[in-house]
Amino acid sequence: MVFVFVGEKKDQNENKVLEKLLTDTYSYFSAQTNEATGLTRDRIDYVSSGIKTYNQTSPTNIAMYLSSLVVAAEAGIIDYKEAEKKTETVLNTLQSLDRWHGLFYNWYVVDTAKQMTDWGQFISSVDNGWLTAALMVSAEYFNPLEEQANQLIDEMDYAYLFDEKVGQLYGGFDVEKNQYTVHHYGTFYSETRLASYVAIGKGDVPSTHWWKLNRTFRKSFDWQQQIPKGEVVKRDGVDVFQGYYELDGERFVPSWGGSMFEALMPALYINEKDLAPEGLGANNRQHVKLQQAHAKVNGYELFGFSPAAIPNGYSEFGVTELGVSGYEDKAVVTPHATIMAIDYDSEAVENNFTVMKDKDMYGEFGLYDSINVDTGKVTPSYLALDQGMIMLALGNYLHDDVIRQYFHYHAYASSAEHLLDENFMLQAPK
Repeated sequence: MVFVFVGEKKDQNENKVLEKLLTDTYSYFSAQTNEATGLTRDRIDYVSSGIKTYNQTSPTNIAMYLSSLVVAAEAGIIDYKEAEKKTETVLNTLQSLDRWHGLFYNWYVVDTAKQMTDWGQFISSVDNGWLTAALMVSAEYFNPLEEQANQLIDEMDYAYLFDEKVGQLYGGFDVEKNQYTVHHYGTFYSETRLASYVAIGKGDVPSTHWWKLNRTFRKSFDWQQQIPKGEVVKRDGVDVFQGYYELDGERFVPSWGGSMFEALMPALYINEKDLAPEGLGANNRQHVKLQQAHAKVNGYELFGFSPAAIPNGYSEFGVTELGVSGYEDKAVVTPHATIMAIDYDSEAVENNFTVMKDKDMYGEFGLYDSINVDTGKVTPSYLALDQGMIMLALGNYLHDDVIRQYFHYHAYASSAEHLLDENFMLQAPK
């Protein structure tokens, strides 16, 4: 089933400010993508000696670049034909890359398009999921490239990452060691749900997989943040524990770490706000609301807790109580976690954006990656992943859900929309 989304009219001054952020954010991809290979550098850091550049890329980074080209074309940042040509370069490179059952390795060298074998030979389920979703958008947006993009999609076989006994995807497969990860992706409300969605849509794994993911763990799992409430329902012949947590009187389904990345990144592609208003869409809204409440109670000027760059590294941040396990916030806020919330509270996001600019977070390619709101220390880095999340969130908000729209135009996305018909029981009975 195909949906056409109609965007809301927005204040023109707001549009100008956000369109500038969109343009500046895209300039990261323009400057940090090799024109010959179409591969984007993972990260750059501004250090005392200049700029430190990371010359590797991942399937997720490639996905963010592909979808950013769609947003850039739709926003008029670049010409449609230019975006199409750049997309074709990426597709040609993807066809040349070393793969495993059509699935892409975790790291490639940007300038040579060769696999980074010294970093291992790992196939990541979640990273490939982003790339499949982005290719689906590209296939629908750039008609002359549809066949080429769909060929790559069809060759990506998720059956090789699926554990039939457990009914879940492995975290990935180490080709060099010839072994799967010891863990599965079992938490439903996490960034991995997009990989599950596209794998089901393609027909590589059964639809029962969706219902074998844990909304919360069962009540007997007493190591989790709190003992969940809920009931068992049957979906596709599977007994699903429809569990939920409660915080300050608000019901929600937890992610693993309580980060905005887990909560909202899949919704950049899947139109959860409109197609799952009582399920994933409602839960997205709850996580935005509860992240804001967490910031307020802790006296933070900003909200938006999610994995982000820190000086000389990268770390996980979240709201502990919103996770099954839960990451600490450590007073670190990241812009992508704010911007992705724009569909659910645009006014709060605009306020956050203003404060971030006042705190010298705005640089050459838009907002720097993180700030410690206790110390005021900014991490002057840009990550392709985080820049991509900002691009897609703003693209959807300003340009009529463009990424979601073209994702759902694809047959593999529309065929899985029945999975979104779920009620998380987040409203208490009156």
